[in-house]
Amino acid sequence: MIQTKIAERLLDGFEPSFEVDYAKAIPESEFADRIARLRRAAAVAENEVTLIHADGLTGFQTSNTYLKWLCDWSREGILVVPTDASKGIHLFTFYTESVIMPPQGEAVGVEEVWQISPFSIEYGGRAGDPIRKTIEATVKRLAELGYTRSSIGLVGDRLSADFWRVLADELPKARFSDRTETLNDMTKLLSENERDQVRTAAQLADVAYEAACHVTKPGVTDFEIYAAFTFAQLSRGGETGDGYQIGVNQWGTACGKPYGHVIRDGDLLNLYVSNVKYHGYTAQIARMIAIGSITEKQETTLAMCADAVRRAEARIRPGAPIHELHDAAFSAYTDRGYLTAEQTDTAKMPYNWESEKDGGARKVPKQYVPDVDYEATGRRLERVYPATFGPHNPNLGHSVGNMGGPKFNVTSHNTELLQPGMAMVLHAQWLDPLSDGANIGDMFLVTEDGYENLSRHTSVDAFRVEA
Repeated sequence: MIQTKIAERLLDGFEPSFEVDYAKAIPESEFADRIARLRRAAAVAENEVTLIHADGLTGFQTSNTYLKWLCDWSREGILVVPTDASKGIHLFTFYTESVIMPPQGEAVGVEEVWQISPFSIEYGGRAGDPIRKTIEATVKRLAELGYTRSSIGLVGDRLSADFWRVLADELPKARFSDRTETLNDMTKLLSENERDQVRTAAQLADVAYEAACHVTKPGVTDFEIYAAFTFAQLSRGGETGDGYQIGVNQWGTACGKPYGHVIRDGDLLNLYVSNVKYHGYTAQIARMIAIGSITEKQETTLAMCADAVRRAEARIRPGAPIHELHDAAFSAYTDRGYLTAEQTDTAKMPYNWESEKDGGARKVPKQYVPDVDYEATGRRLERVYPATFGPHNPNLGHSVGNMGGPKFNVTSHNTELLQPGMAMVLHAQWLDPLSDGANIGDMFLVTEDGYENLSRHTSVDAFRVEA
């Protein structure tokens, strides 16, 4: 049982090693420019109006951040953007049961905001379908604009399909085209203001990691370490708890959730920081902490993954093919005999979550794995996870920053060229179950004259804690 009076004092005396540079919010003029660019793309595509949709998800999140990028709106909604700039933009929203008010306040550049309601007999004693009600309100606006028989561009994700289906029923004489890729392309390269946002997010991640290092020692639990990590960045302006992965055991990274593991001599702890947010912009890094004496194989794996990140970093520059970063990193694996040259090909690389070679399901090995802390909860580990050895992913990294989801992956087959404004995480990973593992990564921003390591305030070398 955690002694809360002790746990709450673990951060006593903690001070980050650097001052965080806090970016101001994206100025309204930039949102106006984004709308202007969207309207220009719509004109080229011969769309008279564009509808942009984001749906609500559990945890008070949205299914995409298209609305956030266009008008700083953090809830669900459909944004109606006429191509004719003389006609105002309308937002139809508040149709889920989320009780969160718009965190940043007004929707930027929007003439009118309309409240729909989460209709439901069970929820509110009022019959109705929120999807249909939202579309009916949207169609009413389109009718006012004279667009019921027009060419309409649609931007959304897989959860938008039900809305667009109802829209097609309501407007049988309209012509629809998917313009999602247009917005994806517009958001790929970060503006100067957006670069400031991810820079702050990455610094908050570094502060959080330093807090985790401050509290990690034998006898402390993974709950307490994760709490310290979370408190340090949230209290300094982070918008969400990271919500992803902390793995700790004697074999390397487990990429899991806290469960009450007590830190002991020989443990390796991984913080896979994937979702520290600032003003809606995301940073991602990965760090390792070694407690006391670890095995020679574990030392080799830690050194290999840190070396891989540094080899890739040395190749970052505008105009560099993305696959060069992947190839450089995995040369650290071939030099140490962890992979053959052929296996550095993304399509042929063994990795932790791969299926069988024929594409069939891979059986997870059955074997009792002693874990005194897990067994204290009343459960036992009866299988070895993951089912096979290798990196967690068959590539080096992916883009991060504004939209939350990868726009590109750093693979052996990605011939795309790096451009200023691209932000990405490069994380070198390895896990041989019940043997050794590591997950180490930095976040980088490609600049006009090179690059910036956004997570440079902490090292990719493992932090050492005496046992």
